[in-house]
Amino acid sequence: MRTKMSRLLLLLCILVLVPGCQRTDQKPEDRIQTQSIGGTASKKVIYLLVDSLMPQAIDRGIERNELPAFQFLIKHGQYYKNMVSSFPTMSVTIDSSLLTGTYPDGHRVPGLTWYSASEKKVINYGTGPMEVMKHGVNPVLTDALLHLNGSHLNPRVPTIYEDLARRGQTAGSINGLIYRGTKKHTLTIPAWIQRPASLPREMEVAGPDLLALGALLNPFEDVADLRDGITGRMGFNNTYSVEAAKYLIRTNQLPDFLFVYMPDLDQKMHKHGPGERRGVEEADRQLRSLLEEFGSMEDAIRQAVFVIAGDSGMTSILPARDNPVIELPSLLANYRVLRPGETVTDEADLILAVNETMAYIYANGKDKPLRTVAEALAADPRIDIIAWKERGWVHAVPGSMSREMRYRSDGPFIDVYGQAWTIEGDTKVMDLRMDSAAKTIGYGQYPDGLRRLSAALHSHEGEFLVVTAKPGYELADRSSPKHKGGGGHGALRSEESLVPLLICGTDRKPEHLRIIDLKPFLLELLAHPEES
Repeated sequence: MRTKMSRLLLLLCILVLVPGCQRTDQKPEDRIQTQSIGGTASKKVIYLLVDSLMPQAIDRGIERNELPAFQFLIKHGQYYKNMVSSFPTMSVTIDSSLLTGTYPDGHRVPGLTWYSASEKKVINYGTGPMEVMKHGVNPVLTDALLHLNGSHLNPRVPTIYEDLARRGQTAGSINGLIYRGTKKHTLTIPAWIQRPASLPREMEVAGPDLLALGALLNPFEDVADLRDGITGRMGFNNTYSVEAAKYLIRTNQLPDFLFVYMPDLDQKMHKHGPGERRGVEEADRQLRSLLEEFGSMEDAIRQAVFVIAGDSGMTSILPARDNPVIELPSLLANYRVLRPGETVTDEADLILAVNETMAYIYANGKDKPLRTVAEALAADPRIDIIAWKERGWVHAVPGSMSREMRYRSDGPFIDVYGQAWTIEGDTKVMDLRMDSAAKTIGYGQYPDGLRRLSAALHSHEGEFLVVTAKPGYELADRSSPKHKGGGGHGALRSEESLVPLLICGTDRKPEHLRIIDLKPFLLELLAHPEES
Protein backbone atom coordinates (compact mmCIF):
# COMPACT_ATOMS: atom_id res chain seq x y z
CA MET A 1 0.00 0.00 0.00
CA ARG A 2 2.82 2.38 0.89
CA THR A 3 4.52 1.73 -2.47
CA LYS A 4 1.32 2.35 -4.42
CA MET A 5 0.65 5.55 -2.48
CA SER A 6 4.18 6.86 -3.05
CA ARG A 7 3.83 6.21 -6.76
CA LEU A 8 0.52 8.04 -6.87
CA LEU A 9 1.95 10.99 -4.97
CA LEU A 10 4.89 11.13 -7.35
CA LEU A 11 2.55 11.06 -10.33
CA LEU A 12 0.47 13.85 -8.86
CA CYS A 13 3.56 15.94 -8.19
CA ILE A 14 4.65 15.40 -11.78
CA LEU A 15 1.26 16.53 -13.03
CA VAL A 16 1.56 19.74 -11.03
CA LEU A 17 4.93 20.44 -12.63
CA VAL A 18 3.97 19.92 -16.25
CA PRO A 19 1.52 17.99 -18.41
CA GLY A 20 3.23 14.60 -18.71
CA CYS A 21 6.79 13.53 -17.99
CA GLN A 22 7.64 9.84 -18.14
CA ARG A 23 10.31 7.60 -19.58
CA THR A 24 10.69 6.51 -23.20
CA ASP A 25 12.13 3.59 -25.07
CA GLN A 26 13.88 5.60 -27.74
CA LYS A 27 12.95 4.85 -31.32
CA PRO A 28 15.05 5.65 -34.37
CA GLU A 29 12.82 8.53 -35.46
CA ASP A 30 13.21 10.15 -32.02
CA ARG A 31 16.98 10.49 -32.26
CA ILE A 32 18.56 13.87 -32.79
CA GLN A 33 18.04 14.98 -36.39
CA THR A 34 18.43 18.70 -36.98
CA GLN A 35 19.96 19.18 -40.42
CA SER A 36 18.25 21.93 -42.40
CA ILE A 37 17.24 21.21 -45.95
CA GLY A 38 18.73 24.59 -46.78
CA GLY A 39 21.90 23.73 -44.89
CA THR A 40 22.69 27.36 -43.99
CA ALA A 41 25.58 28.18 -41.67
CA SER A 42 23.92 31.38 -40.43
CA LYS A 43 22.99 32.31 -36.89
CA LYS A 44 20.68 29.98 -35.03
CA VAL A 45 17.90 31.38 -32.83
CA ILE A 46 17.61 30.10 -29.25
CA TYR A 47 14.50 31.03 -27.27
CA LEU A 48 14.70 30.46 -23.50
CA LEU A 49 11.41 30.72 -21.64
CA VAL A 50 11.99 31.17 -17.90
CA ASP A 51 8.66 30.41 -16.24
CA SER A 52 7.43 33.30 -14.05
CA LEU A 53 10.52 35.44 -14.60
CA MET A 54 9.69 39.04 -13.67
CA PRO A 55 11.54 42.26 -14.57
CA GLN A 56 11.54 43.36 -10.93
CA ALA A 57 13.51 40.25 -10.01
CA ILE A 58 16.06 40.92 -12.74
CA ASP A 59 16.47 44.56 -11.72
CA ARG A 60 16.87 43.72 -8.02
CA GLY A 61 19.42 41.02 -8.77
CA ILE A 62 21.49 43.30 -11.00
CA GLU A 63 21.48 46.02 -8.34
CA ARG A 64 23.00 43.45 -5.95
CA ASN A 65 25.48 42.19 -8.59
CA GLU A 66 23.92 38.73 -8.31
CA LEU A 67 22.98 38.16 -11.98
CA PRO A 68 26.07 38.42 -14.22
CA ALA A 69 24.48 36.64 -17.20
CA PHE A 70 21.40 38.85 -17.25
CA GLN A 71 23.61 41.90 -16.74
CA PHE A 72 25.76 40.91 -19.72
CA LEU A 73 22.74 40.32 -21.96
CA ILE A 74 21.16 43.64 -21.01
CA LYS A 75 24.42 45.49 -21.66
CA HIS A 76 24.90 43.89 -25.07
CA GLY A 77 21.31 43.59 -26.23
CA GLN A 78 17.77 44.86 -25.88
CA TYR A 79 15.90 44.71 -22.57
CA TYR A 80 12.16 45.34 -22.33
CA LYS A 81 10.26 45.18 -19.05
CA ASN A 82 6.71 45.34 -20.34
CA MET A 83 5.98 42.58 -22.85
CA VAL A 84 2.27 41.74 -22.61
CA SER A 85 1.46 38.11 -21.93
CA SER A 86 -1.66 36.22 -22.96
CA PHE A 87 -4.80 35.78 -20.80
CA PRO A 88 -5.47 33.88 -18.67
CA THR A 89 -1.86 34.11 -17.55
CA MET A 90 -1.38 30.33 -17.35
CA SER A 91 1.49 28.49 -19.06
CA VAL A 92 -0.43 26.37 -21.57
CA THR A 93 -2.40 29.35 -22.83
CA ILE A 94 0.66 31.62 -22.91
CA ASP A 95 2.84 29.07 -24.69
CA SER A 96 0.08 28.47 -27.23
CA SER A 97 -0.05 32.22 -27.89
CA LEU A 98 3.72 32.43 -28.23
CA LEU A 99 4.03 29.54 -30.68
CA THR A 100 0.95 30.31 -32.80
CA GLY A 101 1.03 34.12 -32.67
CA THR A 102 -2.63 34.24 -31.60
CA TYR A 103 -4.62 34.81 -28.44
CA PRO A 104 -6.86 31.95 -27.24
CA ASP A 105 -9.73 32.92 -29.52
CA GLY A 106 -7.35 31.76 -32.25
CA HIS A 107 -5.46 28.84 -30.73
CA ARG A 108 -8.38 27.51 -28.60
CA VAL A 109 -6.48 26.59 -25.42
CA PRO A 110 -8.48 28.63 -22.87
CA GLY A 111 -6.54 27.81 -19.71
CA LEU A 112 -4.98 25.14 -17.54
CA THR A 113 -8.54 24.06 -16.83
CA TRP A 114 -11.75 24.80 -18.77
CA TYR A 115 -15.08 23.21 -19.66
CA SER A 116 -15.74 21.57 -23.03
CA ALA A 117 -19.44 21.87 -23.87
CA SER A 118 -19.09 19.42 -26.77
CA GLU A 119 -17.52 16.73 -24.56
CA LYS A 120 -19.61 17.71 -21.50
CA LYS A 121 -16.57 17.50 -19.24
CA VAL A 122 -14.09 19.71 -17.45
CA ILE A 123 -10.67 19.65 -19.12
CA ASN A 124 -7.83 19.70 -16.61
CA TYR A 125 -4.18 19.46 -17.66
CA GLY A 126 -2.91 19.08 -14.09
CA THR A 127 -3.82 22.02 -11.84
CA GLY A 128 -3.02 20.33 -8.52
CA PRO A 129 -2.90 16.95 -6.73
CA MET A 130 -6.37 17.09 -5.21
CA GLU A 131 -8.05 18.13 -8.45
CA VAL A 132 -6.14 15.45 -10.37
CA MET A 133 -7.45 12.86 -7.92
CA LYS A 134 -11.00 14.21 -8.25
CA HIS A 135 -10.97 14.30 -12.06
CA GLY A 136 -9.06 11.03 -12.38
CA VAL A 137 -5.48 10.33 -13.39
CA ASN A 138 -6.50 8.73 -16.70
CA PRO A 139 -8.48 11.69 -18.16
CA VAL A 140 -5.98 14.26 -16.88
CA LEU A 141 -3.01 12.43 -18.40
CA THR A 142 -4.87 11.74 -21.64
CA ASP A 143 -5.84 15.38 -22.04
CA ALA A 144 -2.34 16.57 -21.15
CA LEU A 145 -0.38 14.07 -23.24
CA LEU A 146 -2.63 13.52 -26.25
CA HIS A 147 -5.41 16.07 -26.60
CA LEU A 148 -3.64 19.32 -25.62
CA ASN A 149 -1.36 19.29 -28.66
CA GLY A 150 -3.30 16.73 -30.67
CA SER A 151 -6.79 18.26 -30.86
CA HIS A 152 -7.36 21.09 -28.35
CA LEU A 153 -4.71 23.32 -29.94
CA ASN A 154 -6.50 24.62 -33.02
CA PRO A 155 -5.30 22.50 -35.98
CA ARG A 156 -6.14 25.35 -38.39
CA VAL A 157 -3.63 27.69 -36.74
CA PRO A 158 -0.03 26.68 -37.51
CA THR A 159 2.68 26.64 -34.86
CA ILE A 160 6.11 28.10 -35.54
CA TYR A 161 7.38 24.53 -35.85
CA GLU A 162 4.95 23.78 -38.67
CA ASP A 163 5.78 27.04 -40.44
CA LEU A 164 9.52 26.35 -40.25
CA ALA A 165 9.05 22.79 -41.54
CA ARG A 166 7.28 24.15 -44.62
CA ARG A 167 10.29 26.39 -45.24
CA GLY A 168 12.69 23.49 -44.96
CA GLN A 169 14.17 24.82 -41.72
CA THR A 170 14.68 22.76 -38.59
CA ALA A 171 13.36 23.33 -35.10
CA GLY A 172 13.62 21.79 -31.65
CA SER A 173 11.73 21.92 -28.38
CA ILE A 174 13.20 20.96 -25.01
CA ASN A 175 10.53 20.45 -22.35
CA GLY A 176 8.07 22.79 -24.09
CA LEU A 177 4.43 22.25 -23.13
CA ILE A 178 3.18 23.17 -26.61
CA TYR A 179 5.18 21.47 -29.33
CA ARG A 180 2.97 20.47 -32.27
CA GLY A 181 4.98 20.02 -35.45
CA THR A 182 5.19 17.77 -38.50
CA LYS A 183 7.53 14.98 -37.34
CA LYS A 184 6.25 11.86 -35.59
CA HIS A 185 7.57 11.00 -32.15
CA THR A 186 6.61 8.29 -29.67
CA LEU A 187 5.95 8.89 -25.97
CA THR A 188 6.24 5.84 -23.75
CA ILE A 189 4.37 5.55 -20.46
CA PRO A 190 6.10 3.42 -17.79
CA ALA A 191 4.22 0.43 -16.49
CA TRP A 192 3.85 1.84 -12.96
CA ILE A 193 1.74 4.68 -14.37
CA GLN A 194 0.29 2.94 -17.41
CA ARG A 195 -1.47 0.13 -15.53
CA PRO A 196 -3.28 2.11 -12.78
CA ALA A 197 -4.12 4.90 -15.21
CA SER A 198 -5.31 2.50 -17.96
CA LEU A 199 -3.23 4.31 -20.56
CA PRO A 200 -1.62 2.80 -23.65
CA ARG A 201 2.05 1.95 -23.36
CA GLU A 202 2.96 4.17 -26.30
CA MET A 203 1.48 7.38 -27.64
CA GLU A 204 2.35 8.88 -31.01
CA VAL A 205 2.60 12.67 -31.18
CA ALA A 206 3.67 15.21 -33.79
CA GLY A 207 6.43 17.65 -32.92
CA PRO A 208 9.41 19.52 -34.35
CA ASP A 209 12.51 17.77 -35.68
CA LEU A 210 13.93 17.53 -32.17
CA LEU A 211 11.50 16.91 -29.33
CA ALA A 212 12.61 16.30 -25.75
CA LEU A 213 10.07 15.91 -22.94
CA GLY A 214 12.17 14.97 -19.97
CA ALA A 215 12.18 11.22 -19.49
CA LEU A 216 8.92 10.92 -21.37
CA LEU A 217 10.79 11.43 -24.63
CA ASN A 218 14.55 11.69 -24.25
CA PRO A 219 16.52 11.71 -27.52
CA PHE A 220 19.70 12.26 -25.48
CA GLU A 221 19.38 9.05 -23.50
CA ASP A 222 22.21 7.21 -25.25
CA VAL A 223 24.53 10.20 -25.69
CA ALA A 224 24.43 12.30 -22.52
CA ASP A 225 23.61 11.83 -18.84
CA LEU A 226 20.97 14.49 -18.25
CA ARG A 227 19.61 13.18 -14.95
CA ASP A 228 16.10 12.55 -16.16
CA GLY A 229 15.13 10.06 -13.46
CA ILE A 230 12.72 10.34 -10.54
CA THR A 231 15.18 12.30 -8.39
CA GLY A 232 15.42 14.87 -11.18
CA ARG A 233 11.61 15.28 -11.43
CA MET A 234 11.68 13.03 -14.51
CA GLY A 235 13.73 15.57 -16.45
CA PHE A 236 11.27 18.43 -16.10
CA ASN A 237 13.76 20.80 -14.57
CA ASN A 238 16.15 23.55 -15.57
CA THR A 239 19.19 21.29 -15.39
CA TYR A 240 17.85 18.87 -17.97
CA SER A 241 16.70 21.66 -20.28
CA VAL A 242 19.97 23.58 -20.16
CA GLU A 243 22.25 20.54 -20.33
CA ALA A 244 20.33 19.24 -23.35
CA ALA A 245 20.77 22.60 -25.10
CA LYS A 246 24.48 22.64 -24.18
CA TYR A 247 24.90 19.18 -25.70
CA LEU A 248 23.44 20.42 -28.98
CA ILE A 249 25.79 23.41 -28.93
CA ARG A 250 28.82 21.30 -28.04
CA THR A 251 28.16 18.76 -30.80
CA ASN A 252 27.23 21.38 -33.41
CA GLN A 253 23.69 19.99 -33.73
CA LEU A 254 21.62 23.09 -33.00
CA PRO A 255 18.51 23.31 -35.18
CA ASP A 256 17.71 26.61 -36.84
CA PHE A 257 15.29 27.41 -34.00
CA LEU A 258 15.48 25.92 -30.52
CA PHE A 259 12.89 26.46 -27.78
CA VAL A 260 14.13 25.75 -24.24
CA TYR A 261 11.69 25.73 -21.32
CA MET A 262 13.05 26.40 -17.81
CA PRO A 263 10.31 25.57 -15.26
CA ASP A 264 12.01 25.71 -11.85
CA LEU A 265 11.47 29.37 -10.92
CA ASP A 266 7.68 29.06 -11.13
CA GLN A 267 7.51 26.56 -8.27
CA LYS A 268 9.69 28.69 -6.02
CA MET A 269 7.64 31.81 -6.80
CA HIS A 270 4.38 30.03 -5.99
CA LYS A 271 5.83 29.04 -2.63
CA HIS A 272 7.71 32.20 -1.66
CA GLY A 273 6.06 34.90 -3.77
CA PRO A 274 7.50 37.49 -6.18
CA GLY A 275 10.35 38.33 -3.77
CA GLU A 276 11.99 34.94 -4.42
CA ARG A 277 15.73 35.41 -5.14
CA ARG A 278 17.41 32.01 -5.20
CA GLY A 279 15.47 30.74 -8.18
CA VAL A 280 16.45 33.78 -10.26
CA GLU A 281 20.10 33.41 -9.24
CA GLU A 282 20.00 29.73 -10.19
CA ALA A 283 18.50 30.56 -13.59
CA ASP A 284 21.24 33.13 -14.13
CA ARG A 285 23.98 30.58 -13.39
CA GLN A 286 22.41 28.09 -15.79
CA LEU A 287 22.00 30.74 -18.46
CA ARG A 288 25.67 31.73 -18.11
CA SER A 289 26.70 28.09 -18.37
CA LEU A 290 24.73 27.76 -21.62
CA LEU A 291 26.22 30.92 -23.11
CA GLU A 292 29.77 29.87 -22.21
CA GLU A 293 29.27 26.58 -24.05
CA PHE A 294 29.97 28.65 -27.18
CA GLY A 295 33.40 29.52 -25.72
CA SER A 296 32.41 32.70 -23.92
CA MET A 297 29.34 34.85 -23.49
CA GLU A 298 30.74 37.21 -26.12
CA ASP A 299 31.18 34.31 -28.55
CA ALA A 300 27.62 33.19 -27.86
CA ILE A 301 25.95 36.39 -29.04
CA ARG A 302 28.24 36.55 -32.07
CA GLN A 303 27.24 33.04 -33.12
CA ALA A 304 23.52 32.94 -32.25
CA VAL A 305 20.50 35.10 -31.55
CA PHE A 306 19.18 34.70 -28.00
CA VAL A 307 15.66 35.58 -26.89
CA ILE A 308 15.05 35.19 -23.15
CA ALA A 309 11.62 35.92 -21.71
CA GLY A 310 9.22 35.26 -18.90
CA ASP A 311 5.70 34.01 -19.53
CA SER A 312 3.68 35.58 -16.71
CA GLY A 313 4.21 37.67 -13.66
CA MET A 314 2.88 36.93 -10.19
CA THR A 315 1.13 38.76 -7.42
CA SER A 316 1.83 38.13 -3.77
CA ILE A 317 -0.98 36.12 -2.20
CA LEU A 318 -1.74 37.35 1.30
CA PRO A 319 -1.05 35.06 4.27
CA ALA A 320 -3.79 32.83 5.66
CA ARG A 321 -4.69 35.25 8.44
CA ASP A 322 -5.83 37.78 5.83
CA ASN A 323 -8.36 35.41 4.24
CA PRO A 324 -6.83 35.45 0.72
CA VAL A 325 -8.84 32.58 -0.80
CA ILE A 326 -12.16 33.40 -2.51
CA GLU A 327 -14.20 30.22 -2.20
CA LEU A 328 -16.46 30.42 -5.26
CA PRO A 329 -18.88 27.61 -4.23
CA SER A 330 -19.65 29.57 -1.04
CA LEU A 331 -20.41 32.74 -2.99
CA LEU A 332 -22.64 30.71 -5.32
CA ALA A 333 -24.43 28.80 -2.58
CA ASN A 334 -27.85 29.46 -4.14
CA TYR A 335 -26.81 27.49 -7.23
CA ARG A 336 -26.09 23.81 -7.74
CA VAL A 337 -22.36 24.00 -8.49
CA LEU A 338 -20.79 20.92 -10.06
CA ARG A 339 -18.30 19.28 -7.71
CA PRO A 340 -14.82 18.46 -9.07
CA GLY A 341 -14.89 15.02 -10.67
CA GLU A 342 -18.69 14.78 -10.89
CA THR A 343 -20.28 13.80 -14.17
CA VAL A 344 -21.93 16.77 -15.86
CA THR A 345 -25.72 16.40 -15.82
CA ASP A 346 -28.65 18.78 -16.21
CA GLU A 347 -28.88 18.97 -12.41
CA ALA A 348 -25.83 21.22 -12.26
CA ASP A 349 -26.56 24.94 -12.57
CA LEU A 350 -22.96 26.11 -12.76
CA ILE A 351 -19.58 24.61 -13.64
CA LEU A 352 -16.30 26.07 -12.39
CA ALA A 353 -12.86 26.05 -14.01
CA VAL A 354 -10.46 27.88 -11.72
CA ASN A 355 -7.08 29.09 -12.99
CA GLU A 356 -5.62 30.47 -9.74
CA THR A 357 -6.45 34.20 -9.82
CA MET A 358 -8.84 33.80 -12.76
CA ALA A 359 -11.86 31.53 -13.28
CA TYR A 360 -14.43 30.57 -15.88
CA ILE A 361 -18.00 30.08 -14.56
CA TYR A 362 -20.31 28.22 -16.97
CA ALA A 363 -24.10 28.32 -17.05
CA ASN A 364 -24.38 24.67 -18.19
CA GLY A 365 -27.05 25.48 -20.75
CA LYS A 366 -29.46 26.76 -18.10
CA ASP A 367 -31.72 29.72 -18.68
CA LYS A 368 -30.02 31.69 -15.92
CA PRO A 369 -28.81 35.17 -16.90
CA LEU A 370 -25.08 35.54 -16.42
CA ARG A 371 -25.69 38.98 -14.97
CA THR A 372 -27.58 37.35 -12.10
CA VAL A 373 -24.64 35.06 -11.41
CA ALA A 374 -22.36 38.10 -11.49
CA GLU A 375 -24.54 39.78 -8.88
CA ALA A 376 -24.02 36.81 -6.58
CA LEU A 377 -20.25 37.31 -6.87
CA ALA A 378 -20.50 41.05 -6.31
CA ALA A 379 -20.98 40.57 -2.59
CA ASP A 380 -17.26 39.81 -2.24
CA PRO A 381 -15.00 42.90 -2.28
CA ARG A 382 -11.99 40.73 -3.25
CA ILE A 383 -13.36 40.22 -6.79
CA ASP A 384 -11.70 42.45 -9.39
CA ILE A 385 -13.36 42.09 -12.82
CA ILE A 386 -16.42 40.13 -13.95
CA ALA A 387 -17.10 39.88 -17.69
CA TRP A 388 -19.35 38.04 -20.13
CA LYS A 389 -20.37 38.23 -23.78
CA GLU A 390 -23.91 39.12 -24.84
CA ARG A 391 -25.32 39.82 -28.31
CA GLY A 392 -21.98 40.69 -29.85
CA TRP A 393 -20.79 42.84 -26.94
CA VAL A 394 -18.36 42.15 -24.13
CA HIS A 395 -19.76 43.37 -20.83
CA ALA A 396 -17.33 44.14 -18.00
CA VAL A 397 -18.07 45.23 -14.44
CA PRO A 398 -15.94 45.68 -11.33
CA GLY A 399 -16.47 43.20 -8.53
CA SER A 400 -18.85 45.61 -6.80
CA MET A 401 -20.91 46.02 -10.00
CA SER A 402 -21.05 49.74 -9.17
CA ARG A 403 -20.51 50.65 -12.82
CA GLU A 404 -20.41 48.93 -16.20
CA MET A 405 -18.92 49.20 -19.65
CA ARG A 406 -19.42 47.23 -22.82
CA TYR A 407 -17.38 47.06 -25.98
CA ARG A 408 -16.96 45.28 -29.28
CA SER A 409 -14.34 45.11 -32.01
CA ASP A 410 -14.45 47.58 -34.89
CA GLY A 411 -15.30 51.19 -34.26
CA PRO A 412 -13.92 54.70 -34.19
CA PHE A 413 -11.39 54.29 -31.34
CA ILE A 414 -7.93 52.89 -32.07
CA ASP A 415 -5.69 51.51 -29.34
CA VAL A 416 -1.89 51.50 -29.17
CA TYR A 417 -1.77 48.21 -31.10
CA GLY A 418 -3.83 49.53 -34.01
CA GLN A 419 -6.98 47.65 -32.93
CA ALA A 420 -10.36 49.31 -33.44
CA TRP A 421 -13.12 49.38 -30.80
CA THR A 422 -16.56 50.68 -30.01
CA ILE A 423 -16.89 51.43 -26.29
CA GLU A 424 -19.90 52.43 -24.22
CA GLY A 425 -20.27 53.08 -20.51
CA ASP A 426 -17.73 53.77 -17.79
CA THR A 427 -14.22 53.18 -19.16
CA LYS A 428 -12.76 53.25 -15.64
CA VAL A 429 -13.88 49.63 -15.32
CA MET A 430 -10.97 48.63 -17.58
CA ASP A 431 -8.75 51.59 -16.61
CA LEU A 432 -8.74 52.91 -20.18
CA ARG A 433 -7.10 56.21 -21.13
CA MET A 434 -9.49 57.68 -23.71
CA ASP A 435 -8.75 60.65 -25.94
CA SER A 436 -12.11 61.56 -27.48
CA ALA A 437 -10.64 64.14 -29.84
CA ALA A 438 -7.91 61.89 -31.24
CA LYS A 439 -10.09 58.77 -30.99
CA THR A 440 -7.29 56.84 -29.27
CA ILE A 441 -7.17 54.38 -26.38
CA GLY A 442 -4.35 53.85 -23.89
CA TYR A 443 -4.15 51.09 -21.30
CA GLY A 444 -3.52 51.37 -17.57
CA GLN A 445 -3.73 48.43 -15.16
CA TYR A 446 -4.98 45.99 -17.82
CA PRO A 447 -2.45 45.96 -20.72
CA ASP A 448 -4.10 45.15 -24.05
CA GLY A 449 -7.09 44.45 -21.82
CA LEU A 450 -9.83 44.85 -24.42
CA ARG A 451 -8.32 42.32 -26.80
CA ARG A 452 -7.15 39.83 -24.18
CA LEU A 453 -10.44 39.76 -22.28
CA SER A 454 -12.44 39.42 -25.49
CA ALA A 455 -10.13 36.62 -26.66
CA ALA A 456 -10.71 34.62 -23.47
CA LEU A 457 -14.49 35.05 -23.79
CA HIS A 458 -14.35 33.83 -27.39
CA SER A 459 -11.79 31.06 -26.85
CA HIS A 460 -14.32 28.20 -26.67
CA GLU A 461 -18.01 27.46 -26.90
CA GLY A 462 -20.54 28.11 -24.19
CA GLU A 463 -22.10 30.81 -22.06
CA PHE A 464 -19.79 31.72 -19.21
CA LEU A 465 -18.35 34.44 -17.02
CA VAL A 466 -14.71 35.41 -16.72
CA VAL A 467 -13.85 36.36 -13.14
CA THR A 468 -10.57 37.71 -11.76
CA ALA A 469 -9.35 38.37 -8.23
CA LYS A 470 -7.83 41.56 -6.91
CA PRO A 471 -4.09 41.53 -6.14
CA GLY A 472 -3.39 39.56 -2.97
CA TYR A 473 -6.24 37.11 -3.49
CA GLU A 474 -6.91 33.95 -5.45
CA LEU A 475 -10.03 32.06 -6.54
CA ALA A 476 -10.80 28.49 -5.54
CA ASP A 477 -13.13 25.59 -6.10
CA ARG A 478 -13.46 22.90 -3.44
CA SER A 479 -10.14 21.19 -4.25
CA SER A 480 -8.15 23.94 -5.96
CA PRO A 481 -4.46 24.37 -5.07
CA LYS A 482 -3.91 27.38 -2.81
CA HIS A 483 -0.87 29.62 -2.39
CA LYS A 484 -1.41 31.49 0.88
CA GLY A 485 1.62 33.63 1.62
CA GLY A 486 3.13 32.73 -1.77
CA GLY A 487 2.45 33.85 -5.32
CA GLY A 488 -0.28 33.39 -7.89
CA HIS A 489 -1.18 34.33 -11.45
CA GLY A 490 -3.95 33.92 -13.99
CA ALA A 491 -5.55 37.38 -13.92
CA LEU A 492 -5.48 40.40 -16.22
CA ARG A 493 -3.67 43.10 -14.25
CA SER A 494 -0.20 44.32 -15.16
CA GLU A 495 1.47 42.59 -12.17
CA GLU A 496 0.61 39.23 -13.70
CA SER A 497 0.64 40.29 -17.35
CA LEU A 498 3.88 42.21 -17.99
CA VAL A 499 7.00 40.11 -18.43
CA PRO A 500 10.63 40.78 -19.37
CA LEU A 501 12.03 40.27 -22.87
CA LEU A 502 15.74 40.21 -23.68
CA ILE A 503 17.05 40.01 -27.25
CA CYS A 504 20.74 39.56 -28.00
CA GLY A 505 22.59 38.95 -31.23
CA THR A 506 20.36 41.12 -33.44
CA ASP A 507 19.19 44.73 -33.58
CA ARG A 508 15.72 43.73 -34.72
CA LYS A 509 12.73 43.88 -32.42
CA PRO A 510 9.05 42.83 -32.56
CA GLU A 511 6.47 45.18 -34.01
CA HIS A 512 4.72 45.34 -30.64
CA LEU A 513 5.75 44.16 -27.19
CA ARG A 514 3.17 41.41 -26.89
CA ILE A 515 3.75 37.68 -26.70
CA ILE A 516 1.57 37.19 -29.80
CA ASP A 517 3.99 39.37 -31.78
CA LEU A 518 7.00 37.16 -31.10
CA LYS A 519 6.18 34.40 -33.60
CA PRO A 520 6.28 36.74 -36.65
CA PHE A 521 9.41 38.36 -35.20
CA LEU A 522 11.14 34.97 -34.86
CA LEU A 523 10.05 33.88 -38.33
CA GLU A 524 11.44 37.11 -39.76
CA LEU A 525 14.77 36.53 -38.02
CA LEU A 526 14.95 33.04 -39.43
CA ALA A 527 13.86 34.14 -42.91
CA HIS A 528 16.69 36.69 -43.21
CA PRO A 529 19.48 35.22 -41.10
CA GLU A 530 22.27 36.97 -42.98
CA GLU A 531 20.98 40.30 -41.64
CA SER A 532 20.79 39.19 -38.02
